[in-house]
Amino acid sequence: MNKVKVIVIRAAGSNCDGETVHAFEMCGAQTELVHINELLRKEKDLHEFQILAIPGGFTYGDDISAGKILANEFKYLITEELRKFTGEGKLIIGICNGFQILVKAGLLPDSNLAQMEPDTTLSFNDSGKFEDRWVYLKQNTSSRCVFSQNLPEVIYLPVAHSEGKFICRNKQVLKRLKNNGQIVFQYADATGAPVDYPGNPNGSIEGIAGICDVSGRILGLMPHPERFVVPFQHPRWTREGKNLQADGLQIFKNGVDYASKNL
Repeated sequence: MNKVKVIVIRAAGSNCDGETVHAFEMCGAQTELVHINELLRKEKDLHEFQILAIPGGFTYGDDISAGKILANEFKYLITEELRKFTGEGKLIIGICNGFQILVKAGLLPDSNLAQMEPDTTLSFNDSGKFEDRWVYLKQNTSSRCVFSQNLPEVIYLPVAHSEGKFICRNKQVLKRLKNNGQIVFQYADATGAPVDYPGNPNGSIEGIAGICDVSGRILGLMPHPERFVVPFQHPRWTREGKNLQADGLQIFKNGVDYASKNL
């Protein structure tokens, strides 16, 4: 059986690309780190891959707004390639800056690259500052997201962002996300109960930390699963090491397993 092929896109300012490559390789995928310019110059063919990953960082310095410039390159320069990729049922994951890019390119929440007015966005944290801490996330067990299967109901991951506040254009959009099972992760306490700041580090509406598209094959989330793929990355690993599960690794494994069986 051929290995699942993953393309991890980087640009000026990406800084979690190496960790993302490593996480997928730990799950047995053949992973390539590719600069966006290689796609734009058609030196790399997106359709050779089954999973597209957009890692965290501060692409192009987050000028204009977080992720906006790379999002525009996706939306206007490789539109047809992305439409074909998603049309073939392939997987996309965007982490932190990658989530911001997916939303601003129109790949979330509705995989509609042509949509001019976004239904959702990620804005400045309510605290007005960069937030860097570990948080609990409650998984929506009714979500159809490919990447969130087989996870505990509550997981623990780090966040690190200034513009992570998830906002919907109106109440109808939020209702649609709920009804379609597109809300994947919400900030919570250790028991899964809703939380305010600092457990919700940015003020996201209803604590939303990650969403997927209607198909469940495109995931965007603000926390960093690539930063918790082995137990010793946990802040309390010396006290809890024997009982720890690296929650982040399962997210990547889910993607690779799905692609191996279905793509």
